[in-house]
Order: sequence, then C-alpha cells, then structure tokens
Amino acid sequence: MTGERTDARGFDFEDLFVLDLANNHQGSVEHGRAIIDRCAAAAREHGIRAAIKFQFRDLPDFVHVDEQRDPSNKHVPRFLSTLMPWEGFAELLDAIRSHGMLAMCTPFDESSVDRIVDMGFDLIKVASASATDWPLLERVAASGLPVVASTGGLTRSGADDLVSFLQHRGCDFALMHCVSIYPAPDETCQLSNIGEFRTRYPGLTIGWSTHEDPSDTVPVVVAYAQGARMFERHVGLPTDEVTLNAYSSAPDQLDAWLAAWHKARTLVGDPSTRFIPDAERVAIDELRRGVFARRDLEAGTLLASDDVYFAFPLRDAQLPSGRWRDGIRLETAVTADAPVPAAGVTEPDRTYEQILKDAVHDVKAMLAHAHVPLSADFQTEYSHHYGIEHFRRVGTVLMTIINRAYAKKILVQLPGQRHPAHFHKLKEESFHVLWGELDVVLDGRERHLLPGDVLTVLPGVWHEFSSDTGCVFEELSTTALSDDSFYRDPEIVKLTSAQRKTVVDHWGRFQITEQLLRAELPDERPDAP
Repeated sequence: MTGERTDARGFDFEDLFVLDLANNHQGSVEHGRAIIDRCAAAAREHGIRAAIKFQFRDLPDFVHVDEQRDPSNKHVPRFLSTLMPWEGFAELLDAIRSHGMLAMCTPFDESSVDRIVDMGFDLIKVASASATDWPLLERVAASGLPVVASTGGLTRSGADDLVSFLQHRGCDFALMHCVSIYPAPDETCQLSNIGEFRTRYPGLTIGWSTHEDPSDTVPVVVAYAQGARMFERHVGLPTDEVTLNAYSSAPDQLDAWLAAWHKARTLVGDPSTRFIPDAERVAIDELRRGVFARRDLEAGTLLASDDVYFAFPLRDAQLPSGRWRDGIRLETAVTADAPVPAAGVTEPDRTYEQILKDAVHDVKAMLAHAHVPLSADFQTEYSHHYGIEHFRRVGTVLMTIINRAYAKKILVQLPGQRHPAHFHKLKEESFHVLWGELDVVLDGRERHLLPGDVLTVLPGVWHEFSSDTGCVFEELSTTALSDDSFYRDPEIVKLTSAQRKTVVDHWGRFQITEQLLRAELPDERPDAP
C-alpha cells in the first residue's frame, strides 16, 4: 500500500481510515510499535485501507518558556511527558511501512511541516485547532502533500474560508466533519453536517473525525449513511501501566467500530443503482392482485373495465392488475371468475403520448437530482427526429426559459440519447453543463464536457451531442427561431417541424395528445441510425 495518486483528480481519499496514534505511544517506541501492529492486524482482518497518524510538535520550543517552567495549560504536561526523539518516530514510520499502511502526520508548527516532508509521509493533516492558523496553513499548502483538514469549532463561514484557501492554493484535499470535545456527547455530533458538506463542497471527499465514546458504534453507522467516506479514530493499547483516555479505542473497540462500518456499508448499498433482489420480487408478487373475468368471455373480446375485476392473490401466469388497461384483446376464452392469462391477451401498443409522458417523469427526476429549479412559465420541446418510437435513442427535451433578443433554454439528454448533426444559420449558442457529462462533436472534433464546462457554437457550424449517463445543460444564445435548424440527414430534412418535435406549454399535461394529432405523423419513419 502506498500514497501514490490514483487518477488525474489526485489522491483517493475514499474509504480511508485514519488511526490516530497521537500521544498514546506514551513517548515509547516499543509501545507505539505494539499499537501499530494491532492496528495493522485490524486493517487486514477488516480489509480496509488504513493510515497511521502521528502528531508533531517541535518540542520543547513549541511551548512558551513560561509554560515550560510553570504550566497552566492542561495539555503542556502531556506534550512534554510523551516527548519522543525524532529517531523514534522514524522507527515507527518504518513499522508502518512494513505493514503496507499509509503514514500521516498532523503538524502544529512550521518546522514540523518541514520534518513531515523530509521524512516522506504520505499525507498531512490539519487539526481543528489549526484550521484558522494561516501561517501554518500556508506551510501545509506548500508541502505538496495530500491534505486532510478537520473542521471542529468552525462556523459555516469558517469552513468556507478553509475550503477556499486550500482550493486557491491547488491543494489535493479532503474535509473532515469534526467535534472537538473529548469525548463528544451525542447532542454535539451534528452528523447532518456531513450531508451539508457534501452538497456545499461537491467533488470533495467528506469524512468524520470521531471523538465519541469508543464503545459506541452507532455514530459511524449514521456518519456513513450521511455520506462520510473517510473516518478518523484515536487508537491506543491499554496495559497494566497505561490507561487509555475516554475517546481512544482499544483493539476490541476498534474491531467493533470497523465491523459497524462494514454493516453500514452493506445497509446503505450503492446509491447509483436500484437493485431489486429476486426474493423481494417474489415477496411483492405474493401481495399483488390479479385480473379476473367478471363473466364468461369469448376469445377476441376487447376488454373494458366492466368485463373484469381485480382480486387478491395474483395467480401464476395471470395478468396483474398493474398491467390492466381498457382495450386489451382476449385471445382465449375465459370463464367467469377465472384468471385472465397474461400470455392469452394482446395489449394495446404503447402510444406516442405515453412514451413522451414517461420521458417527462425521467426529465423531472434528473432536474431535481441536478438541483435545477424551473418556474411554471416555460415551453417544452420534445425533439424526436426519427419518430417518437425512437425517442429514447435519438432526441432531446428542451425547456425554453427566455426567448427575446437573447435566449436561455435548459436541455436534458436522457441516458444513452443523442441529438443528430445540424447547424443554425442565425443563432449563436453556448452550452453550459450543469450536471452529468456531455459528448459534443463540433465541426468534426469531439469534445467531452463536464459540469461547469462551456462550449460556444457559432452560426453555420455543424454540431451534434449525446450523453451516455444523462446530462442537464444550459443553452445561452441569440434569439431562437423555429426554422433555423438544418439537419445533415436527408430523412430528417423531409419532415416538417411539427413531425420532428412536439412543442407544449409547461410539461404539456393536457396538450401532448392534441399536438400529436395535429402533427399528422407519418405511418412509417426511418430507423434511427
């Protein structure tokens, strides 16, 4: 295990466990090594990526001379009594490396930053007490090491300042929600801040630096559910001579904590997928209703609501109530009170109206996920260049927000959907990606756009776009004209504007059917290439 950067974005902070040795080494290399060995065993057993963290203070100079003579601060005796020679830290660093773990250190003064760099640590930590120590932060930022910054005691504005500082200096960093009370009572944990940080600072790994009772495994479960993907825990090893403080985990407590994290990860699952287990499908089917004949029905009957009724339970191979619609053709005779067979009917073809209305549901969900709000005053265009039946492959949904001397539209590409090559004679437009990823071919050159990217398309320039995963983007342009799109494919050129797009007010809840009837859609459309 090394501190190598994993991709173009920098160090991978995801699922990193920071095990803080702090002063629990008691100033003893032997005791420190014993803690490291136990942590390494826990990391192997639980299959985690772990970093052992030291704390560096350039003692005794770190402490003011008056405090050295007559300490009034409770931390000074602890710092001085656990003083370890730098050679001892070097030995412990070698022990960390021998176990294949990462090495991390928190500096509390500038000279300690330099020592961390010289000794070859993988990561550097900013303690909550140093999150507004700008001279120290400048030296940390200049170290070139990946940074983990804690936010204990910071207001929302203070956290904004810290994030902005590290971003402006080009640091590769992650942020830790932290409560700097030792141990932290439940009412102070404020774990909802993790979710707030994830929303407020997109793209950053957000972690939980924990100081609650080490026997309590509930907070790590809640923290993971809130989106924490990096965790820090003080660790130690009690002996006949050493009693751990109230916030450090003994080996058995560390095992329980890691087991709770594993359970949390299993419970939360993968948010990018909605997995339906077979057992769940069976359980749901056992609670469904089926369609039954109200009276004897002949083969060939076009079923209406008064021909059937719905009852529990659903039988094997029976038409479920959820698939019922008027106009189903019965292909086999069914006696009264018998189940209507799912394989013995012909269901009406999916209507064009239903295809577009289904798309509306997906588009609304994508806009909500992308946090793109719309007023009630907009016009929607469903572009279906090769027919509505091919809309999911070739098409776009465009919401016109403003169309004056300037225009603004919100465009949604559904996953796997593309918009074919075309140009505009008069309109100049710029695409601004808000969410997702967009692939654009501009005058034959391919561009891959990410959130925040902007691409300008001049009049007369051929362009087409698509998205594998779905994309929401703005189109900012000069006035948009209905007859100013010219397509490369002659099959699209043959169609009228009404045949290749459906335009409605708002989402067209009551207009889509009417517009489709007016369009006089041809019976046969070319297959989408």
